[in-house]
Amino acid sequence: MLKSTFALPASLARFVPRLAPVSRAEQLRAAVGALIGIALTGLVTRWALGPDTAVPLLVAPMGASAVLLFAVPSGPLSQPWSILGGNVSAALIGITCRMWIPDPLIAASLAVCLAIVTMFLLRCLHPPGGAVAVTTVLAGPAVDTLGYGFAFAPVGLNSLLILLVAVAFHNLTGHRYPHWLARRPASRHGTADAAPRERTGFTLDDLRTVLREQNEVIDVAPEDLVTILRAAEEEAFRRRSGGLLCGDVMSRHIITVSPHESIANAWDIMHSRGLRVLPVTDGNGVVVGMLRPEDFVEAIGRGVGRPSLRTAGRLRSGLAAGLSVRSTVERIMGGVPYRASADTPIADLVRLMGEAGVHHTPVTDSAGRLIGLVTQTDLVNALFRGEGSGTALAA
Repeated sequence: MLKSTFALPASLARFVPRLAPVSRAEQLRAAVGALIGIALTGLVTRWALGPDTAVPLLVAPMGASAVLLFAVPSGPLSQPWSILGGNVSAALIGITCRMWIPDPLIAASLAVCLAIVTMFLLRCLHPPGGAVAVTTVLAGPAVDTLGYGFAFAPVGLNSLLILLVAVAFHNLTGHRYPHWLARRPASRHGTADAAPRERTGFTLDDLRTVLREQNEVIDVAPEDLVTILRAAEEEAFRRRSGGLLCGDVMSRHIITVSPHESIANAWDIMHSRGLRVLPVTDGNGVVVGMLRPEDFVEAIGRGVGRPSLRTAGRLRSGLAAGLSVRSTVERIMGGVPYRASADTPIADLVRLMGEAGVHHTPVTDSAGRLIGLVTQTDLVNALFRGEGSGTALAA
């Protein structure tokens, strides 16, 4: 959190909101974005309506919309439908109240009330919408002249223009906007099971239950809040793991094969040594693939040999019968979904291996040459004992 330039008495400090830490550069980016957004909105509106128009070029609530769009772009209240739906619906309500209620004070109060209800119903809650409702009640002759057209120009036009500027500005400066929610990845096995990292700790349903009990609106989507909290969990895990790196836990003496090795010899190596994975490297030691027992099964065909035989038996029977024994490893090897470096934290590797559904990860140098292998067993031992210990062979 940014430190204040002055100290407040303890009795007053509790009233100061505790914002999340934001860098000075991000603060400046948001301010510059608002400057560009308001300026371009006003200029384009003047060009569209003409310099002599009696219609206001900017409605005051656009300033509040600019704060949300450029300073808090990830919140649900700042998304495109919130901007357009919230401002336009509030303007329509404000105009209606102005037409039917003579007392401006009562009209403005009722307009804000109805605007909030409408924005909740339409799922476009946008705080500046309340200001739009008051503005349309008190705007003066322009509203009387334009009637409901005032809700579309200038309110709707202003909202659309500043929204377009925000989309362009955020994407040009490397930020994601609109803040679409990422789709939940499908299970690797085609089942309804959640991803491995989602099966422990809290779930999205847990968070929604708590939010319902709190019964308050927060400007963070539950899905985004889950992402933030899980990232915090991973950071805590990284801290508790003592900064262990892949280089601390990896196996260093790895048995490999060439991509031109026959699959018969490769299977003999794996079977005789009890290996569950066999890295494939070229003449320079660069990892080009990973060979697993299932690669042999898929290559030779399931059901080879007697049905009563298990995988190993079917493979031996198929190879003994001369099926594909002269084929080379490069024809059946699998890809390398992820490779780590010696200085990759094991906390990162736990998450990546879980998401990729792999049990072994090659560790390579900057040139892609194999220097080690991290297995799930290595990770479990390291996390359980809190220290790294490389093994001679990959189990």
